[in-house]
Amino acid sequence: MPQAYSLVIFDLDGTLLDSFPWFVRNVNGVADRFGFRKIAEHEIDGLRHRPAREILGHLGIPLWKLPRIARHMQRMMAEDAVSAPLFDGAAEVLRALASAGHRLALVTSNSEANARAKLGDSATLFAHFACATSIFGKAAKFRRVLKQARVAASETLAIGDETRDIEAARAAGIACGAVTWGYAAPQALRALNPDLIFDRMDDIAGALVSDRQAD
Repeated sequence: MPQAYSLVIFDLDGTLLDSFPWFVRNVNGVADRFGFRKIAEHEIDGLRHRPAREILGHLGIPLWKLPRIARHMQRMMAEDAVSAPLFDGAAEVLRALASAGHRLALVTSNSEANARAKLGDSATLFAHFACATSIFGKAAKFRRVLKQARVAASETLAIGDETRDIEAARAAGIACGAVTWGYAAPQALRALNPDLIFDRMDDIAGALVSDRQAD
């Protein structure tokens, strides 16, 4: 029988929120402000195949600058009313999971204010929020959510769209699911052999709701 998960932890940007086009439109302006390398259009696809640390090195962004850059981009997104919508079907999938008895959590480097605003009514479906986490601090946030939820790591699945999401889930001892419509290229995600791969939004509910009902 497939593993049934009591707790499902979602990433936001690139997983539930279609923010990659907004990022591409705005990143070079942020590069001018903070003094890192701009991204040429022909580089975008290649960068999607590389892990986060390599991307930062390519752009010349030191780790100490990341919090300032992240806060600036969060403010930009909050001020841009049409910055990034939820992916089609995301709200329906979240409702289906909650109705099936899954507890939902959100762990994201975006701000909680942005997350709640973008999720809209779906925000009420989440029992736990761990937001504004460091780009490489997700494993600690996962462990904190597990403690708050009082759910075993073996009963938890983290769903994200980047290679670092898979790595953080494994560091926290939880299963990882990868969506192929976000920031990282599908080939880069598959190379890390996540526990589950989702090629369509509906695949999440199709896999997890049936597993929960079978349990």
